Amino acid sequence: MSNSVPFVPAYTGPIRRALISVSDKTGLIGFARFLADAGVEILSTGGSAKAIAGAGIPVKEVSDFTGFPEMLDGRVKTLHPKVHGGLLGIRGNADHEAAMSEHGIQPIDLLVVNLYPFEETVAKGAGFDECVENIDIGGPAMIRAASKNHAAVTVVVDVADYDVVKAEMQANNGATSLELRRRLAATAYARTGCYDAAISAWFAGQLGETFPRRMAFAGELKQEMRYGENPHQVAALYATGENRPGIAAAEQLQGKELSYNNFNDTDAAFELVAEFDETACVIVKHANPCGVALGSSLKDAYLRAYSCDTESAFGGIVAFNRTLDGETAEELSKLFLEVIIAPEISDDARKVLETKKNLRVLRTGGLPDTKVGGLMVKNIAGGLLVQSRDNLLTAADLKVVTKRQPTGQELKDMLFAFTVGKHVKSNAIVYVRNQMTVGVGAGQMSRVNSSRIAAFRAEQAAKAAGDAESWAKGSVVSSDAFFPFADGLLAAAEAGATAVIQPGGSIRDEDVIKAADDAGLAMVFTGMRHFRH
Repeated sequence: MSNSVPFVPAYTGPIRRALISVSDKTGLIGFARFLADAGVEILSTGGSAKAIAGAGIPVKEVSDFTGFPEMLDGRVKTLHPKVHGGLLGIRGNADHEAAMSEHGIQPIDLLVVNLYPFEETVAKGAGFDECVENIDIGGPAMIRAASKNHAAVTVVVDVADYDVVKAEMQANNGATSLELRRRLAATAYARTGCYDAAISAWFAGQLGETFPRRMAFAGELKQEMRYGENPHQVAALYATGENRPGIAAAEQLQGKELSYNNFNDTDAAFELVAEFDETACVIVKHANPCGVALGSSLKDAYLRAYSCDTESAFGGIVAFNRTLDGETAEELSKLFLEVIIAPEISDDARKVLETKKNLRVLRTGGLPDTKVGGLMVKNIAGGLLVQSRDNLLTAADLKVVTKRQPTGQELKDMLFAFTVGKHVKSNAIVYVRNQMTVGVGAGQMSRVNSSRIAAFRAEQAAKAAGDAESWAKGSVVSSDAFFPFADGLLAAAEAGATAVIQPGGSIRDEDVIKAADDAGLAMVFTGMRHFRH
């Protein structure tokens, strides 16, 4: 049962004493000078105290305030009753004030703390011991204490809030409002929650635990959006701090603010284009690739990808795995696009694209390593589904199950098609010829219908290019899961495919293999499926 205390109104007096202990010293001197000019006594520790004193601002070391020296290499400095009593003591509570007076505890009205840079230390690849040393103990303890006592104490954990506190103090004779203190307390608890989540995730990784008993998920608000997937929904982007180049950390060089759907579709495009070592282009529409191709140059890759589905590419997302050059940008500028994303954007390309004021152009600084593991999370009612990333296979994993062996080109195209299929909504069928998609069938309830749609797209691509024969003729076809019956495979053969790549594993595999042999197709099993829902 919780302890009961008499009700005491929120503190309305001015800030008289502040404790500052920060690792990020951005804006520190200006804020400290403002506090000193306002008559606030400043307590501080270590590097923060040295920086403040070095700027000629009066400051008292916490060790002088507590009468107890810093020890154990600085691990113990703020863990003291005079600090925590000063933060937790309830103003106006007779018992608390009597105890504080008896033990010489003075109230602390403002706490300014940002934590040891644990996340940054992990991100730079530091060793185990260095990461452990960057786990802050005193900081979170003080933050939680000050936040609990927000009726009287103002707590600041983000340098972005310095100006907010200054403005309120200037407007209220040195005081802050209860409304602001509550908001800052919520921000502070969120910060310690994220901090602990990062530490627990790191520890689980060090122990090789993919699914520990408890898993915490955390993120930092990066952008609120005008609306979500639809206009009646609200949405925002939270960055998790994962060290993975991509849409969440990309630099936007120009264009309108990214929407929820822009983020989702651009992530789909960039994750796919990163799968390829060769020069590649991916065009995505509504989270599905409508054109994917390799090329001898970036321009060549784009033109080949675009030719796969010139209709769907309109208003699409284009992703590259090489620096976007001016020549390719000239081609891109001929089409209405929503987003272009690449590891780097050349100056020539930027000049070309600047004429498209609304076009969003993103630079990531690198490509995600698609071979590195990680976790993917999806909401369901009352819980979270968590799984590892979907990794790819190699040629060595393939098993030829038909009488006819695939040719070298067919084998290359099958691996390309299966890679693309990994990023297509299931049921997924992908036709590929000469390292470019020629037809994509996505998201159908029937695999046969996906195959028919993909074949139709191949016919349309041929028509748009002025070719009389469907581009599915002489192609290979990939299926993200096994063919439960031979009908899906026969539909592909009828469209003109000469080779098939699929996971296998159906109870009717022998029937499907016989159908492939009868049609003269080469077929390989991967033993791995790529459902994407």
